[in-house]
Amino acid sequence: MTDSNKTATLTVHGETYELPVYSPTAGPDVIDIRKLYGDAGVFTYDPGFTSTASCDSTITYIDGEKGELLHRGYPIDQLAGKSHFLEVCYLLLYGELPVAKDLEQFETTITRHTMLHEQMQYFYRGFRRDAHPMAIMVGVVGAMSAFYHDSTDISDPHQREVASHRLIAKMPTIAAWAYKYHIGQPFVYPRNDLDYASNFLRMCFAVPAEEYEVNPILSRAMDRILTLHADHEQNASTSTVRLASSSGANPFACIAAGVACLWGPAHGGANQACLEMLEEIGSVDRIPEYIERAKDKNDPFRLMGFGHRVYKNFDPRAKVMKQSADEVLDLLGVENNPKLQVAKALEKQALEDPYFAEKKLFPNVDFYSGIILEAMGFPTSMFTPIFALSRTVGWVSQWKEMIADPQNKIGRPRQLYLGETMRDYVDIENR
Repeated sequence: MTDSNKTATLTVHGETYELPVYSPTAGPDVIDIRKLYGDAGVFTYDPGFTSTASCDSTITYIDGEKGELLHRGYPIDQLAGKSHFLEVCYLLLYGELPVAKDLEQFETTITRHTMLHEQMQYFYRGFRRDAHPMAIMVGVVGAMSAFYHDSTDISDPHQREVASHRLIAKMPTIAAWAYKYHIGQPFVYPRNDLDYASNFLRMCFAVPAEEYEVNPILSRAMDRILTLHADHEQNASTSTVRLASSSGANPFACIAAGVACLWGPAHGGANQACLEMLEEIGSVDRIPEYIERAKDKNDPFRLMGFGHRVYKNFDPRAKVMKQSADEVLDLLGVENNPKLQVAKALEKQALEDPYFAEKKLFPNVDFYSGIILEAMGFPTSMFTPIFALSRTVGWVSQWKEMIADPQNKIGRPRQLYLGETMRDYVDIENR
């Protein structure tokens, strides 16, 4: 942060306090209230922490008004259009785009860490056959600390590095095996001759009875889904990872906490909600009815996958994701899938409707990623696990940054207490 010698004046109970104001490299100024309680004896009140900076960070920046998402300063549309997921992983972890030899070494390291400890397959078999893949992932990621003891000491920079690589490398295998277990098929092991996205698709869709060739269009679309969801600043799951890590918890426990938070429908379930909406609409001829319902303020129905809580103009990830959605649908077709037919027609009609343009309710990344995953054959129960897979590198990067921060201290939010004040215990016979 930059100390600009600016201050804010706060008057509390007639007393005046000068609070430092810091200017970031991008975004609004920040008022430093760290000494407010000690000096003035008051807390601030900010439910959801939507006006509170919980940390300083150099990783990701979002400007919702302009529709900007930057990773280490690079626009997300450039990264998704010109780069690939593992290069973006390197960027998030280390701060700069790699030169060729460093990228090759990083890709080799990740590729050779993709296998899981063999005993972990027995851990999967402890879950019920109908267990949700996210329930399995929360358990398995947390259990990694029981299998990889040599990378749980957060005070050792080398162990932090090894844990980071293991989490990024093994999460596709964990997610794919959760899917295979969920549908009752044999586990498929990773292969070192495939790229990250292709390996994941093969582990999900291959079976021992026949060869499986990954289509490059589908692999590229999956790589873009992973890239576009890699990090998103201090969202709920990232803040959960940081809060868990502030206690000194091992990295696997911290990332498992992030997976659990992402499972919430208000966070990681947006593309699933979009597909459920398409299923509710049912057929193309019903789209005008639902568009009119979306315009009616008195109707609780909302078009899922349109607009964004953070991006007030447009979602910068959506343009690249739309390109992949068009390529995938051209490849696989929509003739036999009513949901995809509805999706294509809904996109067209909504984009042509002046109401949605005026309200800036454009299709967002969740709309297009949901369409792609549906076309590939993933059930909606796998949408959030794939989100967790892609977001792992963001969680790990934020975790590494926090551990290395000399200002790091255990998180301890305060409260506005509205309960009973001190009162004496009453014996049960006198109540």
